[in-house]
Amino acid sequence: MVERAVARSSSCPDAACLKSSPRYSSTRSVNQSIFEYVRENGRTYHRYQAGSYPFPNDQPENDRLELQYEILKVLMRGKNYFAPLDERNTRKILDIGTGTGKWAIEMGNKFPHAEITGTDLSPIQPEWVPNNVKFVIDDANEEDWMIDPQDFIHTRVMLGCFEDFRVIIAKAFRHLKPGGWMESQEYMPTVYCDDGTMSPDYAFAEWTQTQDKAAMNLGKPLRIANKLKRWYEQAGFVDVHEEVFRLPINSWPKDPRFKMLGKFSAENLLDGLQAFSLQLFQKGLNWTKEEIEVYLVGVRQALLDRSVHAYHKVYVVWGRKPYDDELGVPSPPSYPPPPPPKDR
Repeated sequence: MVERAVARSSSCPDAACLKSSPRYSSTRSVNQSIFEYVRENGRTYHRYQAGSYPFPNDQPENDRLELQYEILKVLMRGKNYFAPLDERNTRKILDIGTGTGKWAIEMGNKFPHAEITGTDLSPIQPEWVPNNVKFVIDDANEEDWMIDPQDFIHTRVMLGCFEDFRVIIAKAFRHLKPGGWMESQEYMPTVYCDDGTMSPDYAFAEWTQTQDKAAMNLGKPLRIANKLKRWYEQAGFVDVHEEVFRLPINSWPKDPRFKMLGKFSAENLLDGLQAFSLQLFQKGLNWTKEEIEVYLVGVRQALLDRSVHAYHKVYVVWGRKPYDDELGVPSPPSYPPPPPPKDR
């Protein structure tokens, strides 16, 4: 079998070392071009499996991903995962769509005896990482993930990445050891408001509906977060849990913690609006770049309107692959969601 992946680790810290390695030479036809990113509209996009992921991979987007990571970590009170992992016996961890690799690196430090593999379409991860962490250029849509059975498989913010995320869940189930865990942490793009301050023509909510239409036209649905628990159970997972967090879109709450989260959430959204819109609106709706930029002016203004008490929901779902003698064990009831941030 000819490998299609590129692995990086601290033992091979630079591109020259990578290119001279036997692993690199076995995939030379693929790897010579993966750093030659596709350029569109002043942004860059992944070369490997070009077009399958509609969002950029350039430095502004990488900076935004780092901010998003910190927002989610604070929202979840410092947790990187919710599955009840045994630190002594967790030996293989897979991070699908690892992005900048921040989660995989932190897990490598927390689980020094485990092997952590992060996969992505773009080689944007750092060169210097813990010895037990490696990054692989790979597409989770491929049938063969080329990995040993895993103890833990993690996904985060995969909306708009796949035609059917149930296929990814099913593959993860097959690649887990009996008793292994899968966890998904996912934004729900719908904009929620509980106190009537959001008008029907609120521009940011309208943008999310337009984005959703574009994604559906391209066959890459965005609204997957609220379906994850059911999909996990349908795939065969047991002990399936769901927690729902509420993230304000700007600093409208008076609660200091949620005000801070909202402030950085607005920054994250403002930094990402163009990235979230360009390919989806151009390819899914046939808009021009100029039409998109004009449209986003009103969306940005709406995002900063603190009189609208709007928020997103972030879903965290985790489940366990059963042992052979416990197939059919029912899942426990979901945890009730925490109350929304209060404007008091």
